[in-house]
Amino acid sequence: MSNYHRISDIQADLTAGKTTCVQLVQGYLARIQENKHLNAFLEVWDENALARAAAIDQKVASGKFGKLAGTVIAIKDNLAYEGHAVSASSKILSGFQSLYTATAVQRLLDEDAILIGRTNCDEFAMGASNENSAYGPVRNAADPERVPGGSSGGSAVAVQAGMAHASLGSDTGGSIRQPAAFCGLYGTKPTYGLISRWGLLAYASSFDQIGPMTKSLEDNMLLTAIMAGPDDSDASMSQRPAENYKLTGNAGPYTFAVMKQAVEHPGLDPEVKAATAQLIAKLEAAGHLITYFDFELLDYLVPTYYVLTTAEASSNLSRYSGLLYGHRSKDAKDLETTFTLSRTEGFGEEVKRRIMLGTFVLSSDYYDAYYSKAQKVRRIIQQKTREVLAAADAILIPTTSTPAFKLGEKAKDPIAMYLADLFTVQANIAGNCAISLPIAKTAQGLPLGMQLMCGEFEEQKLFDVSSEVVRASNS
Repeated sequence: MSNYHRISDIQADLTAGKTTCVQLVQGYLARIQENKHLNAFLEVWDENALARAAAIDQKVASGKFGKLAGTVIAIKDNLAYEGHAVSASSKILSGFQSLYTATAVQRLLDEDAILIGRTNCDEFAMGASNENSAYGPVRNAADPERVPGGSSGGSAVAVQAGMAHASLGSDTGGSIRQPAAFCGLYGTKPTYGLISRWGLLAYASSFDQIGPMTKSLEDNMLLTAIMAGPDDSDASMSQRPAENYKLTGNAGPYTFAVMKQAVEHPGLDPEVKAATAQLIAKLEAAGHLITYFDFELLDYLVPTYYVLTTAEASSNLSRYSGLLYGHRSKDAKDLETTFTLSRTEGFGEEVKRRIMLGTFVLSSDYYDAYYSKAQKVRRIIQQKTREVLAAADAILIPTTSTPAFKLGEKAKDPIAMYLADLFTVQANIAGNCAISLPIAKTAQGLPLGMQLMCGEFEEQKLFDVSSEVVRASNS
């Protein structure tokens, strides 16, 4: 099977009779079998995928098919798909099947996408390494002894290893962009409210966003455009009509704002620092303007993020009680022990840690000291981000401070793991759009990503600027 990088190439071969949807699905299923050791999939829908592929082949033969015909997509295990299991990689939802389909997923299906399976992730999307899953860690295809990033690690590896053409993840504090960087992919965190969260198992409702991971910028644009747009089922959605994102050919010159504190951070890996400096030099050589700005709030990003997201998680995860669905402890004797034992047995250590942190910051004695203060800091971060972007087309910083780290390297140090989100949480706190671009590799062949952030609902600009960054990085 050809190693397609673009949906347009797949459809060209479909219409030319060089391949079929069934053959494509069979090829991906074979690769899934070959790469089982990576633990990217929790469930593969082989029969469903083949049956749908056959039906879409008939549509291709008739000449009337959707924008995603022939596109095989994996979805993160926190997205609802009617009649299929969804567990957020947690034992608390063992045996549960979704009663409806997430809006973002349905919009892909409406354009003839083929769903091949649900991918492993950090439990309830809480993690930066995909080591928190109840079903074991996902391994990076570039080096199976290293993490793929989290929490959407399974979705990233599915595309990285050719087990799906594209995938969906969710991004609460970097959970699309970080694994995209570690796995050499394009990963977009859209503006909050651009893509419906209906059908996404909530972690932190004012942060979560669904987005795509792909091998090309063109595919990323297409998937984002198809999923975007108003949805009456999600009250937090923007009512802006969906845009048909396309590369406009606008080569700039663009102004890039580089955060001094990021590129000079003592924890920045030397190879990441060198790759960043090289890219900046190439952008300047291409005629773009580089400016530097001070962001004195950098050290407040991660604390603000964790105070607010754990508070929202404490509320959102209270629905998993063992009463209505999912895991119920066999040792429960009454209402209280049903709650206590079911949640104790069903949730993993990291999820329990964040629930307790969130409950603490929402408690009456500490609400003002932590939660209320963090909300005020969030607004300051949002305003500062807007000010920087008012004077520049995009903020440019590394997606991650290091390449993919080894399995177990940070697992016993929650603080070190939380700091892995240092460069990605800003976009979620502020609500603006961001993307990770594959721009380099280390001497060991590990992928490195560069992150761009643009203003709220400036996805078109984000993709145009990204195109120029990719062009410069390849020069």
